[in-house]
Amino acid sequence: MTHQAILSFRTRGRGTLDITREVAEVVRASGLACGLAQVFVQHTSCSLTITENADPDVRRDLDTVMARLAPDGDPAYRHDDEGPDDMAAHVRNVLSDTGITIPVGGGRLLLGTWQGIYLWEHRTRPHRRTVVVTVLG
Repeated sequence: MTHQAILSFRTRGRGTLDITREVAEVVRASGLACGLAQVFVQHTSCSLTITENADPDVRRDLDTVMARLAPDGDPAYRHDDEGPDDMAAHVRNVLSDTGITIPVGGGRLLLGTWQGIYLWEHRTRPHRRTVVVTVLG
């Protein structure tokens, strides 16, 4: 059995957006008891991650690390068509991921106690982002 849904999110600009509830709802709607949920973002300047959902400082610190690894406006970048955060956002996307897979059991996501699914916006301005959730079992 396969069930798929396309979700749309509006980000606030750089940072993380918790999408756990929306992905969990797609899993519930699928009626699947056991399988996998594959989550994919259709963009190259944001990403997905599973990380700490209790302390927001973890996500802020991840942004700090990414800023060190891929700084905005680095003069070595050639691609800056959409501004100084353009190439940095692409690098951050490559360093993280566009897709994640979560096991499904008992009709729900089998995330750990302190895990959440986050859409990680790497651009400084708000964007509309599309996420495809495919539930397989």
